[in-house]
Amino acid sequence: MSNFAQVANFNGQIPRIDPDDAAMLLIDHQSGLFQTVKDMPMTELRSNAITLAKVAALAKMPVITTASVPQGPNGPLIPEIHEAAPHARYVARKGEINAWDNPEFVAAVEATGRKTLIIAGTITSVCMAFPSISAVNAGYRVFAVIDASGTYSKMAQEITLARVVQAGVVPMDTAAVCSEVQRTWNRPDAAEWAAAYSHVFPHYQLLIESYGKAQQVVRDNEVLDSQR
Repeated sequence: MSNFAQVANFNGQIPRIDPDDAAMLLIDHQSGLFQTVKDMPMTELRSNAITLAKVAALAKMPVITTASVPQGPNGPLIPEIHEAAPHARYVARKGEINAWDNPEFVAAVEATGRKTLIIAGTITSVCMAFPSISAVNAGYRVFAVIDASGTYSKMAQEITLARVVQAGVVPMDTAAVCSEVQRTWNRPDAAEWAAAYSHVFPHYQLLIESYGKAQQVVRDNEVLDSQR
């Protein structure tokens, strides 16, 4: 128990994501498995998983994907993940339910040289939880993205959260991952990060549009309708 506590506390360091030490593991985001998700809207889950891939690409973070028997009823990986992160590496499994039980998957993680893992998977209680717990045991710092995973009931989600936290996994949501990896708006690609946020918060796009228009009015000395 003390060992797990040290992992969860990051051995006295601030338990936050260092983008230069992190790898993104997107596990079993498959069209068939998505149909079992009942704890959140499937469209939000899909959008959040894609956003994680986009953020990883912006941060030049390694991405590893894998699927559970994609030629069967679990269905193929949603294509947008590899479209958003063309550098992502796909690892085929030989039927292992826990991706960490596949030697090629573990080897791919080790090859990144990163010791912090951001993990999301469908379904939460299996595809996300099993490798997250295994990775903690293997000495990794693990952040589990709950709203980029999904499971068959709210109860299953809550039970899984309790289990992974006891094992030393740090739960997060997609927006928090975006912010922690981004670190600052004072960067040349800030607009691309803002676009990524708009997929997590669709209403944020309205703020972007309103702000953009206000800037345009000032820049172009546009005459207000009320003054015409």
